[in-house]
Amino acid sequence: MAIGEATNVTTGEVRLSYVHLFKPYAFQAGQDEKYSTTILLPKTDTATKARIDAAIQAAKQKGANGAWNGVIPPVVPDPIWDGDGVKQDGTPFGAECKNHWVFTARANADYPPEVVDQAGNPIINHSDVYSGCYALVNVEFYPYNFNGKKGVGCSLGPVKKMRDGEALGGAAPTAAQAFGAPAMMPATGTPQMHGRIDPITGEDLPF
Repeated sequence: MAIGEATNVTTGEVRLSYVHLFKPYAFQAGQDEKYSTTILLPKTDTATKARIDAAIQAAKQKGANGAWNGVIPPVVPDPIWDGDGVKQDGTPFGAECKNHWVFTARANADYPPEVVDQAGNPIINHSDVYSGCYALVNVEFYPYNFNGKKGVGCSLGPVKKMRDGEALGGAAPTAAQAFGAPAMMPATGTPQMHGRIDPITGEDLPF
């Protein structure tokens, strides 16, 4: 993956779904675990979509020059899906995908993506990046030839979180949401030192 190559794209602001950026994950038993996220690109972002389309064409040409032995197949599966249509299995996409282009980017378990905040600092609290937040994502489109199946895949590069959004997929509430904001403890004087508690009287026992 190289910034500046025709196959490499840094998106405009997108929404993330099915986020597995800090720990690799296998969606089915027996699959290799990978870092991944599904990317929801607003259809209004025609500039990013045009760059993605050009990157896919560049990946096809790279395939013809390499893994595809000089020939671009007449039908190459498109890695980008229409969120207003249906998934590969024929079921409709979720409501969050409407008016978006949908694609998934992955990275092998030994190539974890960098995940940073708006200032470019590494994100330490993994819960800050979740399905539903907004980010910029660097991706690389590449040709593959796997067991006779030829197509264009999408590799996952660095991710920059831009802002929060409504969590997708029933994310667990935070402690502050469940219990309210942390209460301020009243100021006190010299703290009392307590020893053991008498189990009969409940009174403090001396040290």
